[in-house]
Amino acid sequence: MLYIKTNNYKCLKVFSAYWTLLASLALLTSQAAIAGSQSIMITVSKGFGLSLYASDLGDAKQIAMGSNGTLFVGSNKSGTVHALVDSNQDGRVDKRYIIAKGLESPDAIAFHNGDLFVATENRIVRFIDIEQRLRRPSRPKEIYSDLPESDKKSARAMNFGPDGRLYVSIGAPCNVCEASAPYSSIIAINVDTGASEQIALGIRDATGFDWSPKDGKLWFADQGRDWMGDNLPPDEINRVDVVGSHYGFPYLHASSVVEPAYEKPKNLKIAIPVYELPAHVAPTGLAFYRGKQFPEMYHNQLFVAENGSWNRSSKVGYQIVMLKLENDQVVSRETIVSFLDGEFPVARPYALLSGEDGAMYISDDLKGNLYRLFYRDGDNTEEPQELEQNE
Repeated sequence: MLYIKTNNYKCLKVFSAYWTLLASLALLTSQAAIAGSQSIMITVSKGFGLSLYASDLGDAKQIAMGSNGTLFVGSNKSGTVHALVDSNQDGRVDKRYIIAKGLESPDAIAFHNGDLFVATENRIVRFIDIEQRLRRPSRPKEIYSDLPESDKKSARAMNFGPDGRLYVSIGAPCNVCEASAPYSSIIAINVDTGASEQIALGIRDATGFDWSPKDGKLWFADQGRDWMGDNLPPDEINRVDVVGSHYGFPYLHASSVVEPAYEKPKNLKIAIPVYELPAHVAPTGLAFYRGKQFPEMYHNQLFVAENGSWNRSSKVGYQIVMLKLENDQVVSRETIVSFLDGEFPVARPYALLSGEDGAMYISDDLKGNLYRLFYRDGDNTEEPQELEQNE
């Protein structure tokens, strides 16, 4: 394994923000002093490298890539959408722009045919020909206004599907409840007509979804409910084999955990997960690797960003994993990047995507960073290395 050091002062900042939720002030002070005197490690699989592509992006959530390689980043709390440009294609950000600010939770974004789409409040807006107008974006045009009002507990994400429609996931506004539509679903919107269709129902919180490069089927990750203990319920990886399928929430979690608060309707047929992840790893991002830079064994495989546990006695997640697929089934789960050093989270990966350069880009909603994962052309050294700073 390759160990990459991060700067101690940055880790101390993260440490303080995290442990405030869990410990007394005395324990926080003691542990922070220890963290400040030790090297903090990010662990990367042999052969890979990791660089800090950009920082100071708020609580960086969903990311999207433009036709010219511009990386767009949506931030929930700061209300901003950033654009990052690597003009000489050397893997380093040369210019950055603020596309919009002062928005209400613009964490869900998507790029399509030259335009940037942003979900904010109950609507979706479109920035036309955005890569030609990074300095002075045009006023966005509303293309859809039937989203439920933005709710702090209802996360959203967007991506364009192979059919040209805009797919939007709308999480439940609760830990567990019977929420009215279109909460707890993935919908597909025709951006020209505004017509929409429910693609999948019974979903708690699916901010990561992508289509298989092999057969075009939609895969998504769903986070399980909280407060059922350290090991229940499993988080889920699902596949849409039949449009309109119900995936169990809130009646059934994963394949076998029955919800005590709500009784499943007798005639409701539930699609069970393709694969179960450990409880509380919180899979927020999911993407098939479509590049060619990584070795062939990684091509068309499923990568998942596990945002990490928060209501568990010991931490799990905080990593990027590869789910190896054979015959449309997950046969193994391998950690590619771990942002967890012992019980200390260096980052919380949120979203990921394959770039045109073959690298994989990873957003971090804990410190507002964007990382670039690349393959080191056969350099399999296991010596600790300083994290490459790109800005």
